[in-house]
Amino acid sequence: MEQYLRQLIEIAFLDKKEIFTGFLIDYSDDWILLRNNPVDFVLDGFVILKNKNIESVNRDPDLAFTEKVIRMKGLKINSDDIIPIKDLASIMNFIAQNYGVFQIAKKSSKSAYLGKLIELNDEELTIDFLDTRGQFGGDLAFNPEKIRVIEFDTDYINSLKLVIPDDQK
Repeated sequence: MEQYLRQLIEIAFLDKKEIFTGFLIDYSDDWILLRNNPVDFVLDGFVILKNKNIESVNRDPDLAFTEKVIRMKGLKINSDDIIPIKDLASIMNFIAQNYGVFQIAKKSSKSAYLGKLIELNDEELTIDFLDTRGQFGGDLAFNPEKIRVIEFDTDYINSLKLVIPDDQK
């Protein structure tokens, strides 16, 4: 992974259909931090992937071209983008303090869950679920071991944060 730092890469997993594309910002034994490139020449937030069941890490001429265009647009990847990714607790605490709302997904890409952190311990990650209208809708609990993808600072999340009443932020 070291050779891909600060470069645009694709990551495919053995057990997920979705391919993740982004600038590799940092990685640890358990997690990978990308500046998300969901489509074309667009950067949209950050994605943290569980470093599990990786099938391939790819950087081809098309990705090099996309990276060149993104850099020409003035978008930079810098050390300010690095967050602690040592373990799930450090990740979640950093995101909760600095961004508030995040999105998590398990192995299946069919569902993703937005919310803000309520509690994290060895057995459970509990969030206050945020619905598609910007309303908090109660607690949802997850097995921390099942969390595979964490996204934050995306346009979608930031748009929903605009309609959250101030007393609930």
